Amino acid sequence: MLNCLVTVLGVFICVPLLLFMAAPYIRRYIAGGVCKSTAKLNGKVVVITGANTGIGKETARDLAQRGARVIIACRDMAKGEAAACEIRAETGNQQVIVKKLDLADTKSIREFAENFLAEEKELHILINNAGVMLCPYSKTADGFEIHLGVNHLGHFLLTFLLLECLKQSAPARIVNVSSLAHHGGRIRFHDLQGEKCYNWGLAYCHSKLANVLFTRELARRLQGTGVTANSLHPGTVHSSLGRHSILMTLLWKTFSFFLKTPREGAQTSVYCAVAEELESVTGQYFSDCRPAYVSPQGRNDELAKKFWNVSCELLGIQWD
Repeated sequence: MLNCLVTVLGVFICVPLLLFMAAPYIRRYIAGGVCKSTAKLNGKVVVITGANTGIGKETARDLAQRGARVIIACRDMAKGEAAACEIRAETGNQQVIVKKLDLADTKSIREFAENFLAEEKELHILINNAGVMLCPYSKTADGFEIHLGVNHLGHFLLTFLLLECLKQSAPARIVNVSSLAHHGGRIRFHDLQGEKCYNWGLAYCHSKLANVLFTRELARRLQGTGVTANSLHPGTVHSSLGRHSILMTLLWKTFSFFLKTPREGAQTSVYCAVAEELESVTGQYFSDCRPAYVSPQGRNDELAKKFWNVSCELLGIQWD
């Protein structure tokens, strides 16, 4: 009996002690890859959507530190101004500005692009970072299912409107933030708006697959222009992205130790934006600052072409 008691007591003492000792190594593993590039971006213009919070904000901070003129494109101007003020103070870079952009409204997207093109002569890096996740069924101002509309169609239209500026500024890069969740996605042409069957988790997966397919077809079309396009998985990051789900919010708070911080989650976005070795790399998918596996659906070129055409039809644009 005494031996059992000693054993149990030993377990209760040793296990927490071992976990405490191993914590730094566990955190280092969870943090994942780090962008080691020391590239400077003085004179370069960058647009980052959703950079008022989370990994977008940390991406903006890093690129501002490198000397870029960073345009934070976001819906919440108050949060955007607060983020810009913080970044300017920390980096000493006063070229961090905020512009209104609501990806759930094509009118707002067109206004943003029109104002940008009137005020800026160049665009070297476009990071399509903003997104929504696990939203109850709702539609954008133009009648698109919210995940499809914001995560894919909004960025699709924004890229279309800014593409000529990117080409004229080449070499230039387009970085699309996707997710490992794209593996669970499908392009359901018979029910793109989720009106027949809707699941908020799968809707997010579908939109992330859309990001991968968009990147793949965009890269093919941009060959020889000096503009590259790559997509990425930032990792499982402790951010406000899952705010629409009470369960997800509770899980992220409970297991925050096992999640990446926004700064850690931003590393692959920064890597795709600045790494010298990616200067001519295009159409690829990255995670932890290295190439990652893409689902069979995400590698389907015919699907990518078909979805491209359908996206153009939904937005009423011609992009040949």
